[in-house]
Amino acid sequence: MLTKHFDHWPTRVSTSLTVPETTLFDNLAVTAKRYPGKKAITYYGASLTYAQLLEEVNQLAGFLQEKLAVNKGERVMLYMQNSPQFVIGYYAILRANAIVVPINPMTTMEEMRFYVNDCEIRNALVSQELYSKIEPLLTTTSLEQLVVAAYSDYLESSNLERIPDEVKQPRMVITKENHYLWKEAVSANYSPKPDEGLADDLAVMPYTSGTTGLPKGCMHTHRTVQANTYGGYHWHNATSDANCLATLPLFHVTGMVHSMHIPILSGATIVMMTRWDREYARQIIAESGITHWVNISTMLIDFLANPLLQKEHLSTLMSISGGGAPLPAAVGEKLFNFTGLRFVEGYGLTETIAQTHFNPPDRPKLQCLGVPSFDVDARIIDPNTGHQLGLGQEGEIVVNGPQVFVGYYNRDEDNQQSFIEIEGKQFFRTGDIGRYDDEGYFFIVDRVKRMINASGYKVWPTEVESLLYKHPAVLQACVVGVPDVRRGETVKAFIILSGEHIEKTSAEEIIEWSKEQMAAYKYPRQIEFRESFPTTMSGKILWRKLQEEERQKASEVSK
Repeated sequence: MLTKHFDHWPTRVSTSLTVPETTLFDNLAVTAKRYPGKKAITYYGASLTYAQLLEEVNQLAGFLQEKLAVNKGERVMLYMQNSPQFVIGYYAILRANAIVVPINPMTTMEEMRFYVNDCEIRNALVSQELYSKIEPLLTTTSLEQLVVAAYSDYLESSNLERIPDEVKQPRMVITKENHYLWKEAVSANYSPKPDEGLADDLAVMPYTSGTTGLPKGCMHTHRTVQANTYGGYHWHNATSDANCLATLPLFHVTGMVHSMHIPILSGATIVMMTRWDREYARQIIAESGITHWVNISTMLIDFLANPLLQKEHLSTLMSISGGGAPLPAAVGEKLFNFTGLRFVEGYGLTETIAQTHFNPPDRPKLQCLGVPSFDVDARIIDPNTGHQLGLGQEGEIVVNGPQVFVGYYNRDEDNQQSFIEIEGKQFFRTGDIGRYDDEGYFFIVDRVKRMINASGYKVWPTEVESLLYKHPAVLQACVVGVPDVRRGETVKAFIILSGEHIEKTSAEEIIEWSKEQMAAYKYPRQIEFRESFPTTMSGKILWRKLQEEERQKASEVSK
């Protein structure tokens, strides 16, 4: 195990951390007992105290168990944007001793069908603006019952300026069988059964994609999530007086842990936004006295580009951190000039429920993954031989730690391929190429896998290609990630058109068609038609060569 990074470990913070034998719900229960009248969530002018939050969690948990017959260990879908209902729904599922399956709100109906079938989901909590995507699945999948939420149920302010349309939308009327309105569910006065939750029970199963493009559910226990919840809590010196801005999506592991679980553990206030709006963020940071903000580089770049932003608006900020993609050095310097704060980058995966690496808050390096987190053993290996590599050598990052998931759901072959044994310990193979320096800081170099990182979202080329092949004009398709100033990377598709469509098919037409077929972060922003692709002797498309051509073009443009 590497230890050089301990020389730069945060002052007065232990290098090891014992993970509690308690559940995530226990965190909320204890905090509500400690700070019952303190604001847990503020939402466009409205608020919930910790006592109110716990009460609604228990009420909904009772409804899930008594009315919907949710059983211990059952997988329950949570399909909505950032909102009080997301937090209540998440913790209610846990209180019902069930497993949260959080789904990206940008997911299409056909993508939803896969998740429902893969998990054999019977029950779902869904927000009403997403209802049309999931309702048809009630008659064609295992899905049986829905609880439908209206964000406007939690609004109190008459001033609706800058509030997203879906938040202002009045509660819909639903009379269909096996449909239940959120307000009816939490006011039905059901009490949950005795809590049987244990640290090693499965708590949440976020989905990630693989090199085949087939999504995989990452099985996390309360123990694995607690490892990063408590780890982040101590690393960032979270306190009950923190005001945490929640702009990252809570279905995503970084937002889930750092913008929901850690504030709840510490008794802090979550200041929540359903949709990103840089001007509203500027206003709410100043008005609410935001102290902690976890984001991604694309969001921060957009925020700092706001011409109305002034230094005094950010005077209360004590910590700005995030990951997803490296922050450009110039943006990091602009942030420092505005706030006196350095952006603290981290690194992790869905399989590790966010961080395995953190930059020390008082000694961060830009465009750096940071140092291994509490009790994380991180190594660099040759991806082909498994042989360990040393200082400055580039190879695959592998990690062993308390936050590593217990495996992919129903994916035995993937589980076998995703771990490697080193010195008697099981290490997860991240698929990322990196190196470490003489101070023990890790840096990412490239990816073993073919994943595209678009604004922090994972896009898998094989999945996009398979959807493009449904277009009648597409004879062959090859998708790669290309550099993009705002998104870090964006999706580009090289396409060979079938003969009869060559003259009458445009790039714009295929882009518009793609928007209807896949989630917004996945569809190709750029299309280039080719007459042929570079291939191996066996006919395999050399996608890497196409990607290298695009990076070379970007490099020449930037000179």
